[in-house]
This record gives sequence, C-alpha cells and structure tokens, in this order.
Amino acid sequence: MAVTRLWLVRHGESEGNVAASRAEREGSPVIALDERDADVELSPTGREQAEALRTWVASLDAPIDEYWVSPYLRARQTLALAVGDDRAALVDERLRDRELGILDLLTWKGVEELHPEEAARRRHLGKYYHRPPGGESWADVALRLRSFLGEALDRPGPSALVVAHDAVIMLILHVLLPLDEPKLMAFAATHTVRNASVTELVRDDEGWKLVTFSAVDHLQTEGADVTVHGGEDDA
Repeated sequence: MAVTRLWLVRHGESEGNVAASRAEREGSPVIALDERDADVELSPTGREQAEALRTWVASLDAPIDEYWVSPYLRARQTLALAVGDDRAALVDERLRDRELGILDLLTWKGVEELHPEEAARRRHLGKYYHRPPGGESWADVALRLRSFLGEALDRPGPSALVVAHDAVIMLILHVLLPLDEPKLMAFAATHTVRNASVTELVRDDEGWKLVTFSAVDHLQTEGADVTVHGGEDDA
C-alpha cells in the first residue's frame, strides 16, 4: 500500500507572524524578533488555533496512520496541541521553513533599503528562482520536498498528515498536482495558507487531486481567530 490521502496543516499563528505583520503595518524595515527561526513559538492565538484542530481530528472517519512534522518549534507545538501527543510523529528537517539567508527578518521595505541589488534580482528572476545569498529559492525547497515525498508517500498506511509552513504547503501542491511555475505563481498570488488551516489531497489512478485548500471551519466552530499571515517570511 501507499499513502492515498494527505492532509497538510500550517502551524498556528506564531510570535514571528505577529512581529512580521506589526513591522509591515508600521513600515519598519526590520522584524523585531530575537529567537532564531527554528525556536519561534506559537502566539496565544496560535495555541488556541492548534487546540481547535482537535475538533477536526476528532471528526475524521478513521484515525490518521502517519504524522509528519517540521522540526521547527511552532509546527511541533501545533501538532502536540492538536493530537494531544506528538511522540509518534516523524520529524523531518526537509519540512522546515524556507531559509531566507541575508534577507531573514527583513520586511520588503527592508530588502529594498538594505539590499536593493537583491530586490532587483528578485524582480528579474521571479519568486520561484530567486535565491537570496545564504538562503533558498522556492525551487530549492521543492527539491528537498521531492526527496521527502518520494520516501514518505510509500509508507504502508493510506493516510498521513503533515504539519509545516506556508511555503512548504504551497510547494507540496506544486510537486504533487503538479503545477508548473506559472500555474504555481498564479495560484500563490490568489491563495493564502491560513494559520492552522487544513489542505486535503487524495490520490487515485490518475494522480493527486486537491480536495480542500486552507479550510478553517474547525477554527470558526471552536471560536478561535482566523489569521492570515502571508508573505515571504513564514516565521
């Protein structure tokens, strides 16, 4: 057997999400955050969102066979709160968030002011292929996700859940559906992976198909805030 039903969950709102949105609103070039990206925790709202995911898990017709999670703290906290125990989850570094290198903790204004040459390169190359110095392009992230999915989807259980990040979820769709660069960029321009949202894919003889994207009914049912923190930096 192999995995035929895959759920993708973005972590709940993080302290980094809050700091990044605040910096954008205030027009600051720099996001005020002391922790390294891997250690950023959920915000109080993010914890409520993760706990609300329990409603969705409980509503499933059958137990989930496999749990996979990014090694970053906010993702592991989300899974632990959603299922009550994350010890059985498989932590895989290939599910980590995109690395931004010298552009880490900068708003777009900060990139324009502090690294105008990178802003120009980004406009020329496009979001998919632009790799900031010391960081990754979307194509780089897709490469490591191809490696992960090539192994993970051959597991014996028919269902699996991944808890990870905005860009990771978008690029899993890119790999599995599949979406070429223009279709992926058009989709990403009009769709945002909301915090603690659920995206569902199923596989049949013709390949993978998208069933639900970024669903948050469980948050509304439990009275948790629905938050949208998009952008380049998913911290």
